[in-house]
This record gives sequence, C-alpha cells and structure tokens, in this order.
Amino acid sequence: MKNEPLPITPGSDQFGTRRTAKRKGEAAEAAFLSKAAELGFDVAKPWGDSAQFDFILHTGSHCWRVQVKSAFQRDGGRYSVRASGDHIAYTKENIDFLVAYIVPTDTWYVLPVRAVVGRSGIWFSPLPNSRSRFEIYREAWCLMACPRDGKCSPEISVHHRCLATGGQCPFAAVPPRTT
Repeated sequence: MKNEPLPITPGSDQFGTRRTAKRKGEAAEAAFLSKAAELGFDVAKPWGDSAQFDFILHTGSHCWRVQVKSAFQRDGGRYSVRASGDHIAYTKENIDFLVAYIVPTDTWYVLPVRAVVGRSGIWFSPLPNSRSRFEIYREAWCLMACPRDGKCSPEISVHHRCLATGGQCPFAAVPPRTT
C-alpha cells in the first residue's frame, strides 16, 4: 500500500482550511509578527493565552505591550474590530498599543491605547482619501519606533512622520479620548 496524500476538500478542517475566529486571529498575529520583524522591531510572544496583550515589541529603548486585532469582512464601507478582550476593556494598565490589521486591504493601523480607552469597537475605512477618525493611525509604526520621550531607533525602518512635518510629531496634538 502506497503512502498517498489525503485529498483536501473545501470546508474540511485538514491543514487549517477551516476558518474559525481563533484561526483567523492566529493568522493575523502571524502577519503582525512578520510585519514587525520586517520593519526591524524585536518581537516577543508571551507564553500561553493568559496575558492581556499578544506581543511585546522592543525598540532598543522601549518595550511596548501590543494587542493585535483583525477584520476580514467589510460591513458596508467599513471594517470593525473589538476594542476589548474577554470582557476586559483595554487601558494603559494592560496594553500600550492596539494594532488593527484589515486583511482584505493589507492595511495596518497602530493606535496608542489612549485612542481606544472607553470604546467597545472601532471602525476603519481604508479607502483612498478616507477622512475617518482613525486614519491618522494608518501605518503609524513610527509611534512605537520613535517615542516622544526617547530616541528613534535607526534599526527600525518606518516612515517617520515627524520628519515629513518639520520635526513635529503629528500625534502629539491628538488629545486622549474622554468618555
């Protein structure tokens, strides 16, 4: 009897073809790991599922607690992600950044926790010339690479928005959300 590969049929759960929410989340986390490492961040993953954050990013001068969320389907013209985990609202005590990955458009949003505090969900509209509230955070990796209270890491390859605006960080003027 020959060892022949088993046929894989659509909808089967062989080799991860079943797209559960957990598997989608794991795929988004893998994409985040790849993206962050490609940019030059040192990335660590806490052991198990007990931490309130998914990753730790190290820039050379800072370590950031990062929660990764993803959206796979559009609702009207927008994509939504939850801004809480297991009935626990995100605060500065449990994460530093929420990173949202909009899978169909391969778009990343890097939000400081102050932008999500008090919200249960966040809407994104990754369209050209979008004027949605969170567009300022699209591909805002510089928030982690160049903290306002430290030096920018030359090993991290991100678009430095502060350099494009005459040395002023465009995020410094973004006030924290009040509930």
